[in-house]
Amino acid sequence: MMTLNKMIYLDADIQVFDNIDHLFDLPNGSFYGVVDCLCEMYGPPCPQKIRWPKELGPEPAFYFNGGMFMFEPNLNTYDELLRTLDVTPPTPFAEQDFLNMFFREVSKPLLPIYNMLVAMMWRHSEMMDLDKVKVVHYCVGGSKPWRYTGKEENMDRADIKMLVERWWDIFNDESLDFKNRGDGLGGGGGGGRRRMLAAPAVETAEAVVLYPSVSPAA
Repeated sequence: MMTLNKMIYLDADIQVFDNIDHLFDLPNGSFYGVVDCLCEMYGPPCPQKIRWPKELGPEPAFYFNGGMFMFEPNLNTYDELLRTLDVTPPTPFAEQDFLNMFFREVSKPLLPIYNMLVAMMWRHSEMMDLDKVKVVHYCVGGSKPWRYTGKEENMDRADIKMLVERWWDIFNDESLDFKNRGDGLGGGGGGGRRRMLAAPAVETAEAVVLYPSVSPAA
């Protein structure tokens, strides 16, 4: 299996509209995420502030949204995450609170263009420039493109409709569908762990990533 020095995690309700490979060139040793003000939550605009759970210890320098982040995979860190999770009380924002606590000493902020929460378009429109946004996060309830009707609160807007159309254009583009190559790399047949093709940065390069959660076939 290949060695991966850095990985970017994306929630299932995120869409990448532009290449973000350059993030891998950021300095090593940090956990990168985009500041989350929680204005995407229903309720009064801009709650005063997230109340950091006292039971999680010192408050981090900034609080990032857990829908997109870049990290350095490490088995020792993984083991420590699990050990810490066993003794960490539940909090309102679950894994997002936990990750902010665990990585607070090494977390660094990314620009909002790398995780634009849809609600920022009406909560903080002065901060948003769609021409520069690279990653869109449909995290607020009622904002999912595949359920969009235009009748959802705050969603009857030209810029929102444009994003929804772009989402459907990509979804319906059959050239982007994963194809079964018939050589064991397409998810069908063959023994051992299931494998998948990682999206290559260069067209001629292919990378195979093993699913770590799948046990080898008997």
